[in-house]
Formats: sequence, C-alpha cells, structure tokens
Amino acid sequence: MTAALATSCSVSKFLPEGATLLDKVSLYSDSASFKTTNLQGYIRQHPNNRWFSCVKAPLGIYCLSGTDSTKRINRFVRKLGEAPVIYDEQTALKTQYDLQAAVQHQGYLNATVRTITLTKGHKTHLFYEIDPGPCYKVRSLDCQIQDEGIAALLDSIDSKTLLYPGMDFNLNQLEAERSRLNTLLLNNGYYRFHKDFIHFQADTTVGNRQVDLKMELRPYRRNRLSQPQPHQIYRIGDVDFMQGDDPATPLCIRPKVLHAASEIHKGDLYRETNVQNTYARMMRLGAVMSTNVKFTPEPYDSTLLHANISLLPSKVNSISLELEGTNSAGDLGAAILASYQNRNIFRGAELLSIKLRGAYEAIRGLNGYTDQDYIEYSAEMGITFPDFKFPFAGRQFRQRAQATTEVSLMYDSQDRPEFHRRVVTGALRYRWNRLNRSRQHKVDLLDLNYVFMPWISDTFRKLYLEDPDSKNAILRYNYENLFIMKWGYTFTYHSSPMNAANNNYGLNAYTLRAGIETAGNLLYGMSNLFSAGKNSQNQYTLFNIAYAEYVKLDFDLAKSFRIDNRNSFALHLGAGVAFPYGNSTILPYEKRYFSGGANSVRGWSVRELGPGTYNGSDGRIDFINQTGDIKLDMNAEYRTHLFWKIHGAVFVDAGNIWTLRSYEEQSGGQFRFDTFWRQIAVSYGLGLRLNFDYFILRLDGGMKAVHPAFTDSRRHFPIVHPQFNRDFSLHFAVGLPF
Repeated sequence: MTAALATSCSVSKFLPEGATLLDKVSLYSDSASFKTTNLQGYIRQHPNNRWFSCVKAPLGIYCLSGTDSTKRINRFVRKLGEAPVIYDEQTALKTQYDLQAAVQHQGYLNATVRTITLTKGHKTHLFYEIDPGPCYKVRSLDCQIQDEGIAALLDSIDSKTLLYPGMDFNLNQLEAERSRLNTLLLNNGYYRFHKDFIHFQADTTVGNRQVDLKMELRPYRRNRLSQPQPHQIYRIGDVDFMQGDDPATPLCIRPKVLHAASEIHKGDLYRETNVQNTYARMMRLGAVMSTNVKFTPEPYDSTLLHANISLLPSKVNSISLELEGTNSAGDLGAAILASYQNRNIFRGAELLSIKLRGAYEAIRGLNGYTDQDYIEYSAEMGITFPDFKFPFAGRQFRQRAQATTEVSLMYDSQDRPEFHRRVVTGALRYRWNRLNRSRQHKVDLLDLNYVFMPWISDTFRKLYLEDPDSKNAILRYNYENLFIMKWGYTFTYHSSPMNAANNNYGLNAYTLRAGIETAGNLLYGMSNLFSAGKNSQNQYTLFNIAYAEYVKLDFDLAKSFRIDNRNSFALHLGAGVAFPYGNSTILPYEKRYFSGGANSVRGWSVRELGPGTYNGSDGRIDFINQTGDIKLDMNAEYRTHLFWKIHGAVFVDAGNIWTLRSYEEQSGGQFRFDTFWRQIAVSYGLGLRLNFDYFILRLDGGMKAVHPAFTDSRRHFPIVHPQFNRDFSLHFAVGLPF
C-alpha cells in the first residue's frame, strides 16, 4: 500500500523537534511462571494501529496529508487516518506505577517494574520489564462473622468461598470474595447490606513471605455514632404497579399480566436477583418503555418492604412502508411492503403484526409463454404473547424463563409466465430462554404448509414435467401440490450474553446451535391406523394431496478469538443432513440445502455450487438441481478495525452440498464417504464491514480456489490459474456471516 510505504519518510514532518514516534510497546518478565497477558489493560499509551496486526495503514493515510491544517483536503485526509502517537515519558512513568501496583495486588509484594526505551531514528520501542519476585502466600485464615444470623446462613449454604490457607495473597481475589458475599446476602433478604461491611486485615510481617489473613463481617450501623445491631432480613410486603408518577392513572396493561412478568411477590424474601430480573422482564414487554422499582418499609412492619413498580408506556401503534427495486437476470421490477404493529392489542402486551407485500417484475425473452410478467402478493398476520401459553407449564417454569408464544398465518400468491403458485402456512411456536440469554430454546409445535399449483402453462409442462425424455424427478416433485405438517426444536447456546451491539464481534466467545425438524409422522401414523388408501405413486394423501415425510438435523458452531482491541479471529463449522422417508423419496425444495452466497462459500453465488461435482448449465431450472440433502460449511476469518466505523476481513471458506440418493439429473452429486473430501470447494477473499453497533452492513468479495466440478487442473485449481470474471463473486449482506 502506497500510504504504508510512505509512512517512514513522511511521519517525521508531524513530529515536534526532539520527539519520537512510539513504534512498539513490549511487556515481558524474566520469570517463566509469571504471565503478563492480563496486564495489557494497564498500558496507557499504545502505538498506532495496524491493519491485520501488520501494517500501520491509518498512520500512512494520515501522513499523505500536508502540514497546512487550514486546507480542507488535509483535514479530510487526517480524519480518514490516525495521527502519529508521540512517545510521552510521563505517560510511560504512570504506566510503570500502575503495572507495579497491579503485580503487587496479585501477591508479589516486592515486585518492581522498570521502563527501557530503544530509540532508532525517529522511532521508539518501549519495554516494560517486570520483576515479580516471590509470591506471598496466605498462612492462616480467620473469618469473624459478628452477626449470628449471617454466620448461620453462611454455614448452611456457603460452600464456594474463594479464600483458603495456602492461596496466593491476591488482593483481586479478596475483592472478588467481598463481591460474592455481598451478592449472596442481597439474594437472601439482606436488603441494606453492602460490601463495605466486610473488612480484611493482613499481617505480612510473620516472615518467609507468609501472610496471616483475617476477614471480618461487621454488624449493621446506620451511621458512625449509632450502636451496632444485627443485619435485618427483609421480606416483600405489598406490591403495587403504577403508570407514570400518578397513582390515579389507569394501567395500560392488565395487572394480572404485570404480576406474571414480575419476580417480586408478596411474602417472598427480598432478592436482588429478582429485582434485576423484573427490570429485564418488564423491558421485554413491548408496551413498556421503561421501569422503575422503589422499596420503602411498610408502616405496620419495618421488616416488610413495600414495592412500588412504576411503568412508562411505549407507543402502541406503528406503521411502516418499504419500497425496493429488483433486478433478476436483467428483468426489472419493484416491491412494496406495508407493516402495521400493535404492541398491546388485548392489554396484555401482546404484539399484533400485519404485513402486506406486493411485487411486480417485467419478464422478457421467454419464448412460448403468453404472459410475460411476474406478480406476487402476500398477507401475513401474527400475534406474539409475552408468556408461555401451554396448559402444562407451571408457575416455577414461567418465572425461570423468558418465554413467548407465537401464532401466525400467511397467504402468498405468485403468478409467473410458466406457472401460478399458492402457499398457505399456519404455525404455533414457543420460544424461551434464561434471563441471561445464554441458552435459547425454540419449539415449532405445529407448522402447517400447503403448497398448490392452480395453473401450469402448457409450454412449461411439456418441456419439463411431461417430456418422456425428461427424467428430472426433483423438478417434477417441486411442481406438484404438497402438504407439510412439521414440528421442530432448536437449541442455541452463547458462551457470553449476546446483544446487537457486540454481535460476538471480537469477543472470546462461541455460539452453538443444534436443531431437529421432522414432518409427516402424525399423519403417517393416522393413515396406517385407519388403513387409508394410497395414490398412484404409492403415497398416502390428505384431501387428495400427498404429504411430505422427512427428518432434518442441523448443527452450527462458531468461535471467535480476541487478539487485541482491534483484531480478532473467527472459526465456523456448519453441517446438516435431511432424509426423506416413508411417504417421500425427495425433499421439498424449501427444505433442501444450497451452497454459495454471503453466508457460505463466498467464491460462489447463491445456489451456484454443488451438489458434489455437479456443474449446472441451464440457469432457469438449476436453482432446483443445485440443491442437496447434506451440507458442510467451514469458514475462517480474520477481522480487523480499519478506521471510523469501517472494519475489514480476510477469509477462507470451504464446503459443498451432496444428495443422499443418486439422481440422473444431478450427476456426481451423491455423497460417498471415500470421495466427498475431494469434492470440497474452497474460496478466499476480502471483506469490508460498516459497523453501526446495532447492525452491520457487509460487502464480501470471494475468489474460487478449488472448484470440484472440474477435473482438469487448470479449472480445478483456479487459485493457480485465476480469471477474475469467471472466479469472482461479490456479496452484500446485513450482519456477520457467523
């Protein structure tokens, strides 16, 4: 990069006389047993950022500007780059003191830290040399609990203390124990307790680097002059809900719903966890904008806390309108989407959603078809209830989990020159997760899909469906009327709480997702039970329509590794298999896997890769042929923050799809254990991401590296013989690929 090459010769013009550029900071210790990785956060001054941990491109961009800051072009270029970091001796000295204090807090009471600078030209390499010395150990531990009630409580339930004889005299561990005890007592009725009641005394003069440690939990005092007394246990008294600040204002949500969402109940012990969970549950109600919980002693009993939960309602109704343009292989079109939401339709914080969509596309160049336009319109309605609407779900489950119940109906009509297609769906779904959102569950208890073709043109029917020379069973199956009755379960685990802002971007975290979906079992059992007849294809039917039977398993694992505050590395493995059986020999098109695209092997466009070594030719129908029953995706991505909100990525993708059975129209697509590894496609590329915290816009460009559809080395290894117009694919998407 030109900017990077010019940095060394141009940065000096921005340095004051006698100043040097902070080129590198190193932190090390001669003690092999002492780790310095957890001390990076104490360094106050860091050198200029490097793209992909290699090139100081932001500094190079800054150095392309002139020294005259009054010129607009120079100010603009500087905003794109990063000003040189000038070595500051005072800042380095403060870092030295901070590092020494941090090491001493870990139990190395005699630790020393010194700074060493190595200057060459206008660059300075700064070293922090740590000599931890020996670590002090706790010889004896004396715990004095001056409150009999708390002492009895800790004896009965406390078994996870962080303190023990022989431990390192780590002040951070002492503070963690204070916080742990404070949380434990706040969750067992001690409303007025705080960690300042816990004190430590350490005698480091006993010799031989030993420490006698005493922990003291002191009695309650209202102030310094008051007499000590036992800490009081509090229970919840009356619980009142109020809208805004005026008690006379009627509640927008039914009190029964609010009590069900709250974890603060009359007669329960005061628990801080219940208070925080109540905040979280109330905020999940779409009809609530904010919540405030206040406690005051009951006038008739000072051991009872009156809970006043005030709510500020959010806007109930909203309407949105979206317009979009489409371009499918040169055919121009437009679509409009109108949405309406009511966040409190039955005064129970239920979310009513209605969506209407219409689309039009002018299709040209189809010979043998009279109508050359594509028209689609659809209507969808759904209601989401903010709890678990299931007869066997008890109160204990409802309190432990944040649950929703979703009911939806949808009708979609598509009119193409070749055929008309109608889809009717209805679903009942449950979703719930723990309050920290680490584990999420989704159950599709009932999902009905009815697909029917009211009209197929004679031209399309003769060419693809009735031609005696055409043996495309997959194509024919997907243009027949079909009924799907399925259920499914999906489990998701996040090792750290997820939110839209971090989206696992640069965190040492992983996400695991596993799911199962099956269709037709109940209908097949009823057909057998009642000895139902079969159609000419030996299939059981419902209302003279064959229903699908299959089982589908999916697994997805993503792991990110944080290198520093600007760089991270991410890995992803995704796999799935779907098996049609019983009433079906072919999977419905909507349930089949495809490869390529923005979230798969990015050297190929969507549905352009596979199955196996299959190489499509007729793009009009290959969107069906280039699907499979098995999928494998493997991805590795290096991510870096470039400047402003712009992030970059370097990635390598691998994967493909396969079929379980051998189909004549998908030659080379069947999965075989002895050959599938030779059919894995590989691509590589670069990506740009615009990170707005709550969502990410992504642009990825991928190049083919290994193409399994070809056997000759020139086309099988395009990484050796690349052709940009043949091997490059560009993808635009929202969110990270994994």
